[in-house]
Amino acid sequence: MTSLLKRMAAPLSRRGLRWASGLVLMAYVTMHLLNHALGLVSLDAAESALRWASALWHSWPGTVALYGAAMVHAALAFAALWERRTWRMPAPQALRIALGMALPLLLASHLAAMRGPYTLDGFQATYAQILTSLWGADGGWHVVVMAMAWTHGCMGLHFALRQRATWHRAQPLLLTAAVVVPLVAALGFLSMGREAQVRRPEVRLPPSDISARLRTAVDAGRTGYALGLAALGIALVWRTRAERARGRTITLTYPDRTARVPLGWSVLEASRRHGIAHLSVCGGRARCSTCRVRVSGPAAHCPAPGPDEQRTLARVHADPDIRLACQLRPLGDLAVTPVMTARATSLDRLSNEREVAVLFIDLRRWSGLSEKQWPFDLVYVLDHYFALVGDAVHEAGGVANQYIGDSVMALFGLDHDLQAACRGAVRAATLIDERMRAWSAEFELEFGQALGFGIGIHAGSAAVAEVGHRDVRSFTAVGEVVNTASRLQDQTKVHGAALVISAFAARQAGIAESALSVQRIEVRGRREPLDVLMLDSPSLSRLGGSSR
Repeated sequence: MTSLLKRMAAPLSRRGLRWASGLVLMAYVTMHLLNHALGLVSLDAAESALRWASALWHSWPGTVALYGAAMVHAALAFAALWERRTWRMPAPQALRIALGMALPLLLASHLAAMRGPYTLDGFQATYAQILTSLWGADGGWHVVVMAMAWTHGCMGLHFALRQRATWHRAQPLLLTAAVVVPLVAALGFLSMGREAQVRRPEVRLPPSDISARLRTAVDAGRTGYALGLAALGIALVWRTRAERARGRTITLTYPDRTARVPLGWSVLEASRRHGIAHLSVCGGRARCSTCRVRVSGPAAHCPAPGPDEQRTLARVHADPDIRLACQLRPLGDLAVTPVMTARATSLDRLSNEREVAVLFIDLRRWSGLSEKQWPFDLVYVLDHYFALVGDAVHEAGGVANQYIGDSVMALFGLDHDLQAACRGAVRAATLIDERMRAWSAEFELEFGQALGFGIGIHAGSAAVAEVGHRDVRSFTAVGEVVNTASRLQDQTKVHGAALVISAFAARQAGIAESALSVQRIEVRGRREPLDVLMLDSPSLSRLGGSSR
């Protein structure tokens, strides 16, 4: 919910307007379906709920919010269609757009019947009246149309939030709700219809002249909307032909080819039109940074980024020459290089953006040991070390997913929130410290030298995905949080610490910073210094004891 409010916080942002209007319309559809579902209780229960819902949406604030949201959402949809230069898109995206464009035509009669008499004559619609006018074939069609509106809203939410960890974890529950809500609404509507046939409640219909005026208004509205869609289609065809006839094209130079496209196309549209593999997880709406490109060419050929693009670029600390391919519509020739490259067959393999804690551990004195010992003895050491670390990580609720040389990377938070993830990472560090100290004493007797280690922990947002080539693939996390955790592990060598953990991850884990000194250090690969906590083995041992 916090992320939704943040999205609506910028009133001048198209993304904020889309979110605000879409959520208002989704709230209306949800209340409508749940009101139908109350028909499973009784017709009277549904009537009572309808009076409350009507009081909300018929009030001045409700009226302005509902019809304002409908007009804003429709205007943004038409604007998005006008800006498109190519219709190549995934089938689910095409279905969502088709449903959205069809809904005003399909819902016009129902909305007029519900709101029209009240607006013109103060006539309050009831379920008895609705069932009288819709029962039979039209009633079934009404339920189908409402399910279509619900599906359109659910798809919009899914496409917007599918990369978020909380959304991903809630997928089973959300999918169940997406199926159950329209189903119980249809059953409730059927139950009310049967009850009305038995009870024969008294029905007061609106005056005939008002009904006639509403039918005329609905026909005129449908005709106007259909003409608007047709005009948009004709305008899109005319613009395409005019651009080709005038030869107003630009050349985009990619690392391995050039693409000539009409002026006004986005870089992402150019890539798709010419079959160039180009990541774009969010569907080209500036909700992710996977389509980033490095741009070179005259500054006059690059229009300034809009608010949505600026916000996304700022989030990833992008350099000045980095732009979002889905938002950049060049005014002249440019050279572009996709930052996150991928083969066309792997465009759909990017998984989810999640809030995770990352732990890196590295053995000390390994190079010296490898010079003195036989290879098979080293295999034994690594196998024992990996088992020790892997068991500790597993017991703390994490996944040891990468074994690189004598280093191990572990992820926490794949099934928990960030606080639990950080607590698990710290718990794993204390277990590793305890068991490594016990093993090191035995190891020194066997091999003549002690083993040390260093651990780095950081937390934040990362893309969690399966990467690799052909049959050799692995599950991993990618992002700034991973790089920083690795760099913090390097800092243990510099400062002689067993654990270096970012202050942010420590706060999430519930570690009291007052009990330990916070230091600000320079971390390679980061522009800004980072606040960290440094713990030696005794401090880590005490931390583990206090958490039990």
